[in-house]
Amino acid sequence: MKRREFLTGAATTGAAAAVAVSSFPKPAIAQAMPEVKWRLASSFPKSLDTIYGGGEEMAKRLSEATDGKFQIRVFAGGEIVPGLQVMDACKDGTVECGHTVSYYYVGKDPTFAFDSAMPFGLNSRQQNAWLYHGGGRELMANFFKDFNIVAFPGGNTGTQMGGWFRKEINTVDDLKGLKMRIGGYAGQVLTKLGVVPQQIAGGDIYPSLEKGTIDAAEWVGPYDDEKLGFYKVAPYYYAPGWWEGGPNVSFYVNSTAWAGLPKHYQAAFENACAGANISMQAKYDVQNPVALKKLVGGGAKLKLFSKAILDACHRSAYDLYEDTAKTNPKFAAVYSQWKPFLDTQLEWFDVAEFSFDRYMQSTRAKK
Repeated sequence: MKRREFLTGAATTGAAAAVAVSSFPKPAIAQAMPEVKWRLASSFPKSLDTIYGGGEEMAKRLSEATDGKFQIRVFAGGEIVPGLQVMDACKDGTVECGHTVSYYYVGKDPTFAFDSAMPFGLNSRQQNAWLYHGGGRELMANFFKDFNIVAFPGGNTGTQMGGWFRKEINTVDDLKGLKMRIGGYAGQVLTKLGVVPQQIAGGDIYPSLEKGTIDAAEWVGPYDDEKLGFYKVAPYYYAPGWWEGGPNVSFYVNSTAWAGLPKHYQAAFENACAGANISMQAKYDVQNPVALKKLVGGGAKLKLFSKAILDACHRSAYDLYEDTAKTNPKFAAVYSQWKPFLDTQLEWFDVAEFSFDRYMQSTRAKK
């Protein structure tokens, strides 16, 4: 072959190859990385950086997992909708997703409480076990279908405190007539014991305590409570918050928006929620001991609810559950599986976890 013919043929072959390469389809994964931009409505103010921050952390993890293709902008409570209207905003498609606590919506149906916290229910580890591997998410997913929502665990505060009181609570009779800011299912439990529950936004709690409009208020725990200064006007700080032994904070997603996501975006979203879930309680477990010492140093008087009060509240709670199960089929369907799960968890934790914790506390007392 002559040199000129060889070069001409080579050039033709090269051009053809170039065309073939340039027209070759891009990898499927690259084609399946569309840009998605969602809005998230939080139930929490930015000042509560740990619980509000759970939404921001999830969004950050999701962005990193998708090379910035899936972006979620987080809005604090009140910026798009009031904090207690996040569920409706997700249901109606006002926003694609939200970060909230399901017990806020027990007025619509008490079954919501199983997704977050039942008084005298699961602690945080048990709540995660219930949701992730104990059948809880499947049961709740069936319930959430009626509200056009897909829900994911998205944080936990650990066992909360029992709240701030203007006077000591020594007996069950001391609860009668007490005006207390308390939400969720716990308000119904305490009503049976004479408490008058009040629904008051976080920013209005301090002035209400100061003026005597209310006698007591529960919030979260030392880290968040310290910022609000309750100890200055209601010095008695009680434990435990038996109504929130392990309150799960949830990410809600509008069902239609969820169905429109590619499968790998759905997986990335769920993984980001799981990461935020673990991180939130870890932060609180670091922050709360330090904050509690500051509160006590500033004048807060740390108290424990008496066994008589706890026993009375426990009876009231389970009477309420049994009564509700008789009239609410959705509640009954979840309760019938939740209660045996709780009983089994209590048996197991008594063997290992509680034995270990009890011994470790005894070593601290000796120091």
